[in-house]
Amino acid sequence: MKLHFTGATDKGLVRPGNQDAFFVDPEGRFFIVADGMGGHAGGQEASTIATTVIRNYLLEHWEGKESSPNLLKDAILKANLAILNDQIAHPERSDMGTTAVVILFRPSPNTSDDSARPWCAHVGDSRIYQLRGNKLKQLTEDHTWVNRAVKQGNITPDQIRVHPWRHVLSQCLGREDLQQIDIQDVDVLPGDRLLLCSDGLTEELPDDQISQYLKQIRASGLAAEALINAAKDRGGRDNITVVVIMVDLHDS
Repeated sequence: MKLHFTGATDKGLVRPGNQDAFFVDPEGRFFIVADGMGGHAGGQEASTIATTVIRNYLLEHWEGKESSPNLLKDAILKANLAILNDQIAHPERSDMGTTAVVILFRPSPNTSDDSARPWCAHVGDSRIYQLRGNKLKQLTEDHTWVNRAVKQGNITPDQIRVHPWRHVLSQCLGREDLQQIDIQDVDVLPGDRLLLCSDGLTEELPDDQISQYLKQIRASGLAAEALINAAKDRGGRDNITVVVIMVDLHDS
């Protein structure tokens, strides 16, 4: 599976620093986006720890016999523990935390199939989108108070974008009570576009505009730049991080 990919981040127009972090594997094996919280220093530290620990764990165990879902889960749990340990060592960062969203393309171990089967995992409200043809689909489900309230029928979906609690997370890394790590396989076909992003993008751009940029711009680097600039044009109130992955249309 031939991939074309680019990652980019911007602090936006309001925040004094950037608490987001991302990693793009040069070989296109896996991609990570993390959105930190807990003050500038704490949020930046949490997202950096998460991306570093997840990256290192995946690299160290890539050739092992562990299944991809278990590999993702263990990498995220390792990152959560590292953040908790850092909180103990640095009490001034005790309230720090971070989201994490990861997608990997890894052959299934213990089989003769050498094709890279994609799997993704996430905690928090950073997202993965998939564009296929003209249809944009959000693959991840936000771990937020408002999303849970919608499912319980307490608020309507239309209220989410303006609700004062829309940024309150129900799950994130940096918590002893981390209970939910959503992991799923991803059906990917030639011509698909995948987007990993922090909520600095989705807070400013609705899905239909995100879809337009991914459809109209054929180069991953230009698409990443355009998405960030569009979010800044609409206010840029938060840090903005995107990873754009384009599956080669002629890949067989």
